[in-house]
Amino acid sequence: MSREAELTLAAAVATAGIAAMIWWPADEVPAPSAGVEQTDPAGPDQDPVGAEDTESDAQPDALPEPEPEPEPEPEPEPEPEPPAVPVDGSGDPFAYMPAGDLAEDSGTGQTVQINYAPDMRFPMEAGQAYANSQVYGHGGYLGPAGGQCNAANYAYAWRDNFCETRGYGTPMCPAGVGHQGQDIRPASCQDDTHWAVASDAGTITSIGTYSVRLMTDGGVRYTYLHLDKDTLRVEPGDRVERGERLGYVSNEFGDTATTIHLHFEIKMAVDTGSGIQNTPVPPYLALVDSYERLLTGEEDS
Repeated sequence: MSREAELTLAAAVATAGIAAMIWWPADEVPAPSAGVEQTDPAGPDQDPVGAEDTESDAQPDALPEPEPEPEPEPEPEPEPEPPAVPVDGSGDPFAYMPAGDLAEDSGTGQTVQINYAPDMRFPMEAGQAYANSQVYGHGGYLGPAGGQCNAANYAYAWRDNFCETRGYGTPMCPAGVGHQGQDIRPASCQDDTHWAVASDAGTITSIGTYSVRLMTDGGVRYTYLHLDKDTLRVEPGDRVERGERLGYVSNEFGDTATTIHLHFEIKMAVDTGSGIQNTPVPPYLALVDSYERLLTGEEDS
């Protein structure tokens, strides 16, 4: 081939190549040749196809465990019920004033007291009685107007009258003298109707014009004043049992009369602050305790 023919052929090939580059479709990519590794046309920095779908299928993080419920506060202990107030035979609730709290202008009471006879029985048979002053109560010669049967004398609260103004030597009283026992009215203002009973087992040691004295095996002496002498059930030397009837409560007072009531004393050997003496002691708290036991049924005789 001549030199001119070669140049003409080269020019024709170049022209055909340019025409092919211009008219070949842009979206038709020729298949790769065998053995040539195909690369990702998106390039190495692009997300792979379907990455968003993969992330959307991922499970969400588990929710944290809920905080445990706090333990409930324990219920407060209920307040203890106050003890029931004893009621007497007529259905009235028993009430009493503090030991040593005497009627106004009637003397100085002994406010420091103990129960000197914690096991004794109440000295009246019935569970209805009123401890208060005879001299300074209605019907008493130093009391307010009105007779001894005034309703105020037969109502609660009880009132102590040990150490009430008297001239009897009483070492247990602040003044050294005073009333030596406790006055107690029966359930009603009726003479020779209501029984006085033995506060403990023992022996009747003496009977006076209007007195009965009972000595227990333990050396405690109980004195009962103003019992009706004509209906007494006992004589000196008699052995009596706890709760046994002794006589009727009355207004007996020798040749004169007093109000209808029982004067009750407890006498024993105690330290009075001046040594051991056999003397009347405050009976008030022993009477309160024994009366409550009678009203609640703890006293069976």
